[in-house]
Amino acid sequence: MPAVAVIGAQWGDEGKGKVVDILAEHADIVVRFQGGNNAGHTLVVGDETTVVHLIPSGVLQGKMCVIGNGVVVDPWVLIEERDALRSRGLLEGDDQLKISDRAHLILPYHRAVDAARERIRGGGALGTTGRGIGPTYEDKMSREGLRFADLMDVKSFPDLLENGIDRRNRYLTDVLSAEPVDYKQMLDDCNRVRDQLGAHVTDTSVFLDKSMSSGRRLLFEGGQGTMLDIDHGTYPFVTSSNTVSGAIATGAGVAPNRIGTVVGMCKAYTTRVGAGPFPTELNDEDGERLRKDGGEFGATTGRPRRCGWFDAVLVRQAARLNGLDGLAVTKLDVLTGFEKIKVCTSYDLDGERIESFPASRTAVNRIVPNYEELPGWSEPLERARSLDDLPANARRYVKCLEDLTGVPSFLVSVGARRTETIILRNPFAS
Repeated sequence: MPAVAVIGAQWGDEGKGKVVDILAEHADIVVRFQGGNNAGHTLVVGDETTVVHLIPSGVLQGKMCVIGNGVVVDPWVLIEERDALRSRGLLEGDDQLKISDRAHLILPYHRAVDAARERIRGGGALGTTGRGIGPTYEDKMSREGLRFADLMDVKSFPDLLENGIDRRNRYLTDVLSAEPVDYKQMLDDCNRVRDQLGAHVTDTSVFLDKSMSSGRRLLFEGGQGTMLDIDHGTYPFVTSSNTVSGAIATGAGVAPNRIGTVVGMCKAYTTRVGAGPFPTELNDEDGERLRKDGGEFGATTGRPRRCGWFDAVLVRQAARLNGLDGLAVTKLDVLTGFEKIKVCTSYDLDGERIESFPASRTAVNRIVPNYEELPGWSEPLERARSLDDLPANARRYVKCLEDLTGVPSFLVSVGARRTETIILRNPFAS
């Protein structure tokens, strides 16, 4: 199949940027299909580190990048990101970046609402990034959002924007006790956005359909992870979009039967950012060691990530929901030096063994993880380029993850750099 998808199998931050960067070598077009600039992907090539938030990670391979209709786009962030990449000789032609005319705009009043709500929630905050993602998706679902197609309509956009500002300003001032946003300033800013981004705006669904029909290879890049999916994740501590592979069809405008291999991203342990349940979380020296050795700080927010042992229950759930064909296991090297390593195999809930994540927001707080303990290893892994190069206990650990999740490994990452990777199977060759 000419289409491969890379999907997060945990709570996001699994290293999708690195894997998309590697697989993009075999693709012609890389596509983002959901989320917004709350998803940061970190790429390390040589001694240079790049963080992208909206533009697909395949940009470093010089590939055409597409932002699908399912993405909510902060245009000012996008302009800054595009210009920074152009200063490095990337995305030089306007046709190298395409933005769906159906993608919704994140506007300043969305960010203002997001920040004010988190302030009011106080100790009950959801831990959003404050980027305005949720309020933008709200407007989309209530059919009050503004899209790039609206921005490009010079005659009607001023009235549409004024209506949106009036509605959100009343909410900001009367309900959230926050400052209103200024219409004239925002209109001027949006007009400049049109001048900056207009050349990239098109019907990307039609473009992708024609591209696939002509034999071009597509790589779909997910944001966040399965357990942050608005329907299937740890609700309400989730993101505002569907993050599973099924969202590719709606978020990119591509028929489901045209999506081929699905690769599930997972760390060799587990992390999450922000509030919400985390059965295998380690609030001890082991957790702090994982955070320090793994550099576990958010690429977008810089927030320290919560760390814990690998949770096979979560990844099995992700395998079922996404139809995973293979795993990309990252940060195996971070486990080097642990004498013993634990893997969660199932949960106990009120004395009963369960093997899936419950939907009840109260039940999840009563979960007790069941662990299998494996021997660790002390040898460094960064130079390994095949499974045979790994210490015996590291190989055993990878095999254990495959057996517990029921999914074979396609790739194992043993370091942050592009070259520090064991490629077991190229999904584009499937």
